[in-house]
Amino acid sequence: MELVEITEGKTTVLIPVQDDTTQFPPGSAPIFFNRRMELNRDVTILLLSILQPSDYLDAMGATGIRGIRVATECGIPVTISDREPSAINLIRKNTERSGLAIKVIERDANALLSEQSFDAVDLDPFGTPAWVIDAAIRGTRRFLFVTATDTAPLCGAHLKAGIRRYGAEPMNTEYHSEVGLRILLGFVVRETVKYDRGIEPVFCYAREHFTRLHLRILRGAKAADETLSHIGFIHQCKKCPYREEQAGLHTVSITCPLCGEPLHPIGPLWLGSIQRDGITKELKTLADTHEPGSKKDLLKLLDACEEELPTSSFYDYHVLAKRLGCSPPAISVVLERIRAGGYAVSRTHFSGYGIKTDAPLEIVFDAISAQQ
Repeated sequence: MELVEITEGKTTVLIPVQDDTTQFPPGSAPIFFNRRMELNRDVTILLLSILQPSDYLDAMGATGIRGIRVATECGIPVTISDREPSAINLIRKNTERSGLAIKVIERDANALLSEQSFDAVDLDPFGTPAWVIDAAIRGTRRFLFVTATDTAPLCGAHLKAGIRRYGAEPMNTEYHSEVGLRILLGFVVRETVKYDRGIEPVFCYAREHFTRLHLRILRGAKAADETLSHIGFIHQCKKCPYREEQAGLHTVSITCPLCGEPLHPIGPLWLGSIQRDGITKELKTLADTHEPGSKKDLLKLLDACEEELPTSSFYDYHVLAKRLGCSPPAISVVLERIRAGGYAVSRTHFSGYGIKTDAPLEIVFDAISAQQ
């Protein structure tokens, strides 16, 4: 296996040579490494610098880059595991080069997390994490981080796969990226509460081809009950953009007030905030001092997340403008018109054309279609 040296953050490792002429270069190498996930790893480094767990498990190490970066840049005791012998050989080579006392374990993540616990557990599989969530919850003491790259099942493009994996029904709407995140988070919640544990979202986001959750695990039946109160449904009209949120595990029948059609329930999923108050400010401050490689894109993401309202869906105002048969004004104009009506409104990190607001849909229509 031919290897090449790369540097990410303050960490240098060896990775397998990839064929950059293929459609998906990471898939051309015998051990997986995706350069486009640098921002994902940068956020992890900044968050761990804030949370400071007593130890950390990179449960699916591959090249070991994430775990070695945590040990190098956060000073946290690290364990890296993988079930593939070839990956373990590369991880050991990279950890030896780092000169740090990093523990390396050749073990399936389900088996390891059923036998040992860690203060922070990080799952970064290729595709769905659904198969390992239960063991991860049992093996996590305080912080659980989860990446999912199976966006098509989560967002409703592959409906049956999404229902099978996550026990929820998505819908391929214009806000499908947010649906995917909230269905994944809702699934993790339902897997957690059965152990009389709750969850606090610390910082969750979606970007390009992945969804990422950073969660704090809370102990006790009271915490589990409080967490479960955030599970519910988004009821979406199939004929118009109208939708409603409904808390609870049982759906109710709702009729669209605009066109009289039955609303379609999406979920169960997580309703409400997907980040801890103040966390974006802390992350932005650290980004200025740590100078991560993805700093420009990372600060753009954090600015958007800091601004956005905790509604559970957004409107694509270009889609609404097309429906109204008008040219969309600048998004700043739409936001100002909604605010002038006395309603809360923000942009969203999920989409450059997305608007979150507590205003009725008619108010949003007026803000888009009004003459300049």
